Amino acid sequence: MPKSYADLTTEARARVKEVTPADVKRMRERGEEVAVVDVREDREWNLGHVQGAMHMSRGTLEGKIERSVPRDRPVVLYCASGNRSLLAAESLQQMGYVNVSSMSGGFRGWVDAGGDVEG
Repeated sequence: MPKSYADLTTEARARVKEVTPADVKRMRERGEEVAVVDVREDREWNLGHVQGAMHMSRGTLEGKIERSVPRDRPVVLYCASGNRSLLAAESLQQMGYVNVSSMSGGFRGWVDAGGDVEG
């Protein structure tokens, strides 16, 4: 039976670790070397993004990530609301990334939590 986008994100949520914007802020405050990756489209990135994040849109992520982030480095992915990043995180897990998570609430959650924004 065909699956919907909601089905895919629900299934990914069961397999992917989610972290909150507050968790990501604490990681940064502790000085953890976490790669924060924005998987939104260019136009979304250009409107503003998490300070210090890398941009690899969902459509190019798998082709770009290996050149920028080692598989053993912690990775936090985010999108606008936290759904695309779940699917992207699942894909990175299949590629052998061992510590990958999705930021719940996405960029909206980051802004609402008072996270630093640039762009």
